[in-house]
Amino acid sequence: MAEIHMVYVSALLLAFFSQFQNAGLLSSPLVSLLIGTWVARNYQQKMKTGPFLSRVMKLFVYFHLVFTTGITFSYLVKKVVQGDESDFFLKFLEVKFGLNTTTDFITNFLLCQESFQVPGQDLFLRLTQASVLPFYLLVLTVCLLSTLQTIYRRLSGLPMKTNLKLEDGRIGEQPEVIYHVFHTLIFGGLALLFDGMKYLWTPYVCMFTAFGVCSPELWMTVFRWLKLKSIHPVVLSLILSTAVPTIIGFSLWREYCPRVLAELSEVQEFYDPDKVELISWIKSQAPAAAVFAGSPQLLGTVKLCSGATVTSLPLYTDIKLLRRTEDVVYDKGEVYSFSKHGRFCQEIKMNYSPYTNYFTRVFWNRSYHVYKVNSVISFQY
Repeated sequence: MAEIHMVYVSALLLAFFSQFQNAGLLSSPLVSLLIGTWVARNYQQKMKTGPFLSRVMKLFVYFHLVFTTGITFSYLVKKVVQGDESDFFLKFLEVKFGLNTTTDFITNFLLCQESFQVPGQDLFLRLTQASVLPFYLLVLTVCLLSTLQTIYRRLSGLPMKTNLKLEDGRIGEQPEVIYHVFHTLIFGGLALLFDGMKYLWTPYVCMFTAFGVCSPELWMTVFRWLKLKSIHPVVLSLILSTAVPTIIGFSLWREYCPRVLAELSEVQEFYDPDKVELISWIKSQAPAAAVFAGSPQLLGTVKLCSGATVTSLPLYTDIKLLRRTEDVVYDKGEVYSFSKHGRFCQEIKMNYSPYTNYFTRVFWNRSYHVYKVNSVISFQY
């Protein structure tokens, strides 16, 4: 357990420094849970003693202590570090789940991001066509049921084996299996809510499925439940742990390999001359004090390649960067709306009034147009 905590702490420190020392990470739920777990483990002892009901009550008290300590720690850190705007993501979740409505710019801005939308059915369709999702559900079901059996045995005070063998058929008693079962359940729940989580959940699904179908312990657990006697279960589990992944791999190779090779043969080296020209112009022609506004994805490239000051970055946990995005749209409480003139990004390229009153084009190529906000506004129609 201590090693897992060290991994989490190291990952948080790495994220803290890579995200420009984002203070919001200090009050993240992961830090709060780590603090709560550490406090609960040190102050609550003898959880494995007593009858079944007593152990269940101790378990509930343990979780209550963990979450209470974590919430208290998070609240105190938010008050000290971030102030009143530290709960913006909580407001976003309330609106996301339909518990509240708001006109707050940041909340609505996050709701418009594709990564925070509900994933489409094409994700699950592709996983099913690749034979990943059916086997994932099989592996998850077996491991989850075996894990629940293990939890029940521990709470009931039944003796636990220290040296597990293949013929025991208890895959749920392996600590790493228990950890990954609950981990994949959390990832899966988040992936059903946020489309951006598919980039973390999909590799995890493939890894977890590969572990299951290649594990003789999983097949042995199933045979123990079925009480198979016609064929020796150990031999059959070893055969299936080799045959099933081989059949899956061959079918995937036969179906997808020609298509992938054809696509790779057509892929050329990625080179965007328009973006390279834009970055070169920023480095050589743009004033050192210039501040660039635009989409967070493009500004992330501008920041990394040129070092120029930008109004926003694709970091949705930084309240200051999100407020910068709001400042681009709002001015003294009023919204600049160009809807009656058509789509702003297209209309401004025509250099028609009233756009020329506010903006002057200083750079353009086939893909990108850069406009400078006029310091002196002239009204000429």
